[in-house]
Amino acid sequence: MSLVARLLDSLLPQDCYACGAPAGRELLCPACLRELPLLAPDRCPQCALPSPHGQRCGACLRDEPHYDATLARWAYEFPIREMVQALKYQARLALAPWLARGVADLKPHDADCVIALPLHPARLAERGFNQSVEIARLLARQWGLPLLLDACVKDRLVEPQARLPWKARRKNIRGAFRCVTDLGGRRIVVVDDVMTTGATLDEFAKTLKQRGAAHVTNVVIARTLHK
Repeated sequence: MSLVARLLDSLLPQDCYACGAPAGRELLCPACLRELPLLAPDRCPQCALPSPHGQRCGACLRDEPHYDATLARWAYEFPIREMVQALKYQARLALAPWLARGVADLKPHDADCVIALPLHPARLAERGFNQSVEIARLLARQWGLPLLLDACVKDRLVEPQARLPWKARRKNIRGAFRCVTDLGGRRIVVVDDVMTTGATLDEFAKTLKQRGAAHVTNVVIARTLHK
């Protein structure tokens, strides 16, 4: 570590977000960084859940989603879960760059553009920002891809998915999105914070493909694992 870096660490000490130990200028201390809940390498390429030998899982084979692939870095567990929730519900916007850096290397090699999962205007007014847009803006800039902020809208205010049983989520989100841009032939990267059942991202991918998208890849910060 350089003299300047050591001096900055001493002048600008920071506690680890997860455990409170000294972390210098970093968000997490080295011990917590080593313990982050990385997803196992063998995952279904379509929904990112664990799957033997990285093959498509039985659920995706039985009921194929409208999205074509899902890329994620972490399981939705401590401390990633708490960091995502702090960004989303406590407006801790400084967490967005750290989370975006964590998935920046997941760029699909043949993507044409980036679209963040939209919020309903009422939710956006209530929250003041869209956490998916905050992450997508950083990723699009790093990837050198256009970010289509106005391509899609969420027309219908639905019950928050997190409050519903898994089986009810698909019905709840049906018809909630509208795409106002011709996506003919484009390969889209959809950015969101967390993928749980995949119902919301599936409905969104369906909307994109109805407007001509040729391929949809989800890039999410965290994936909820079935228990």
